[in-house]
Amino acid sequence: MSQELAARHGAWSDTPAPVAFVLQMMVVAEADVRKLLHDPAELFTRMLQPVLWLVVFAPVFSRTRAIPTGNLRYLDFMAPGILAQSVMFGAIFYGISLIWERDQGVLHKFMVSPAPRAALVMGRALSSTIRGLFQAVLVYLIAFLMGVRLRLEPWQIAGVFLGVMFGAAIFSTFSLVAACIVKSRERFMGIGQVLTMPLFFASNAIYPLSMMPGWLKVLAKVNPLSYQVDWLRALMVNGGHSVFGLGLDLGMMALALAVFVAIATKLYPRILI
Repeated sequence: MSQELAARHGAWSDTPAPVAFVLQMMVVAEADVRKLLHDPAELFTRMLQPVLWLVVFAPVFSRTRAIPTGNLRYLDFMAPGILAQSVMFGAIFYGISLIWERDQGVLHKFMVSPAPRAALVMGRALSSTIRGLFQAVLVYLIAFLMGVRLRLEPWQIAGVFLGVMFGAAIFSTFSLVAACIVKSRERFMGIGQVLTMPLFFASNAIYPLSMMPGWLKVLAKVNPLSYQVDWLRALMVNGGHSVFGLGLDLGMMALALAVFVAIATKLYPRILI
C-alpha cells in the first residue's frame, strides 16, 4: 500500500496539489475498503446492538409513555438515534487498526510515504464513512421491517447518508486521536468502552433535550452526536424535525470534523514513539 502511494505520487507530480491530495486520500481509503470486502461479516456482527435496541428496548419504552416525543411514536423517535449510535460504535473503535498496523510494522511504511499526514487521516475517515453507509442501509432495512415511518424521498435519503458520513468521519478521527495518545490495544479498548456510553447517553438519541437536567443539556449541546441525531431525525422519519436547525447541525458536524482532523494530523507521528 505504501509502495502504491509512492508509485502513484510520481505519476501525480504534475497534478494540482488539491487533486493529488484527494487521490492520495482515496488510495488510503481503498486499502481499508479492501479489508472490509475480505471480512464482510464484521458489519453484520456490529448490527446486533442496533437490532436489540430497535426490537427490544423501543417497544418496551413505548409502553411506558414516559418520554415526551411530540407527534412522533417513540419507535420513530428512537430509530435515527439508533442509526447514529450504530455508526458511532463502529467508528469509535476504528483507531485500534492504527495500533495494529504499527505493531505489524505497516504504519512505518505509510509514514515514510510522500503523502501528507492529513491525507492519511482523511483517507481513514473516508473509509470509515463507507462502512457507515453499509450500516445505514442495514439499519434502514431493520427500521422498515419494524414499521418505522421512514421518509423515502431521494433527497431525504441523500441527506441521511450525508449525516451518516459526517458521523462516521467525526468519530473515526476522534478514535485516531485516542489511538495516538494511548498507543496500546488494551488501553484503547478500555478508553473506547469508557467513551461510547457517555457520548450516547449525553445526547438526544433516546430522549429529548427537554427531559435533561441543566448540566446534561450543556454536555449534549457540545456533543457532536446530538447534532448528527438531530439532523437524521429531521430527514429520516415522517414528522421529525430539527431542534437546533439543519444549518447549525451541519455547521457543528463540520466544525467537529475539522477539529479532530487537525488534532489527529498533529498527533499522527506520535503513534510510532
